[in-house]
Amino acid sequence: MKYVGIQTQIRRNNLLSLILLMMFPIIILGMVWVFLALVNYFGAEYYDEMGNRIYTLDVETVNYYFVTTVPWVIGGVALWFAIAYFTNTSMISHATGSRPLTRKENPRIYNIVENLCITCNMDMPKINVVDDPQLNAFASGINKNSYTVTVTTGLMSRLNDEELAGVIGHELTHIRNHDTRLLITSIIFVGIVSTIMSLAVRLMYNTMLYGGGRRSSNSNGKGSGGSIIVIFLIGIVCCAIAYFFTLITRFAISRKREYMADAGGAELSGNPLALASALKKISDDPGLDNVGREDVAQLFIMHPDEMATGIMGFMNSLFSTHPDTKKRIEILEQF
Repeated sequence: MKYVGIQTQIRRNNLLSLILLMMFPIIILGMVWVFLALVNYFGAEYYDEMGNRIYTLDVETVNYYFVTTVPWVIGGVALWFAIAYFTNTSMISHATGSRPLTRKENPRIYNIVENLCITCNMDMPKINVVDDPQLNAFASGINKNSYTVTVTTGLMSRLNDEELAGVIGHELTHIRNHDTRLLITSIIFVGIVSTIMSLAVRLMYNTMLYGGGRRSSNSNGKGSGGSIIVIFLIGIVCCAIAYFFTLITRFAISRKREYMADAGGAELSGNPLALASALKKISDDPGLDNVGREDVAQLFIMHPDEMATGIMGFMNSLFSTHPDTKKRIEILEQF
C-alpha cells in the first residue's frame, strides 16, 4: 500500500471540501429550476377532447422565469450569507453560552495552548469557556481575528495536562487546516435551506388553515386555493430534497476532517494515547447537550448524542457529522 502523508491528506481533503462546498449554491439553484418546472407542469390548464387533464412541461417558459429569478436568488443568498458569515462568532457564542477565559482565571489552559502554538508556529487563538460540568470542546472562527478554542469547565477539571494537550491540539489542527472556516460556511448554507423549508411549511400550514378553504369556495376563483396548496407542496418537496443533499455534503466534509484533526492533535501533543484516553473520558460524559442546535454541534470534538442506543443510535451513526468514537480511539492506540 502506498504511504500517504498527513500533508497530502490535508490537501486532498481541502480540495474535496471545496468541491462539496461549491455544490451548495448549485443545489439551491437546481431546486429553484425544479420548483419552477413542477409549477409549470402541474399548473397548466390543458384538457383533451374527453375532458381529461393533460400535463405538459414548457421548458422555454421555465427557463425564462428561471433566468429572471436567478439574480434575486443569488442576491438574497449572498446577502444572507454575508451577514451570517461575519456574525458567526456571536451566533456560536450565544448558542453555546461561551464566554472569554482570562489568563488570570486559568493560567494552566493558557500555558498549554501557548506551548502547542509555539510547537506548530501558529498565532494563538482566543480561548473561551462554557460553564458545563460535562466534557467537550470545539474550535471556531473564519480568520485570525476570530479563531477561538472553546472548552467546558468539566473538560478542564477532569482531564490531566497530557489529555488536555491532545484535545486542544485536535482543535488547533482544525484551525490550521481551515476546517472551521469551511464548516461554518456549510452551517450557513444548511441554515439558509432549512429556513426556507421552514417558511414554506409555515406558509403551507397557514394557507390550509386560513386561506385555502375560503379561496377554493369562491366561484370567481375556482380551484385557486387548491393550486396554491399544490405550489406550496411542491416548494416543500424541493426544499426537503435540497436540505437532504446539503446535509449529505456537510457530513462528507465533517467526518474526514475529524480523523485529520485527531492525527494533528496526536502529532502536536506528542502523545496519541493521551488523546485516546481523553476521547474515552469525553465519550462517557459528553457535554454541550443543551445547545440544541445540530448545525453548531458538528463543531464539537464529540457529538452530544453520539452515545444513543437502539434505533436512535443507528440513525445518529448513519447521519452523524462525526466518525465512530471507538474507531477514532483504535486508530490513535495503534501509534
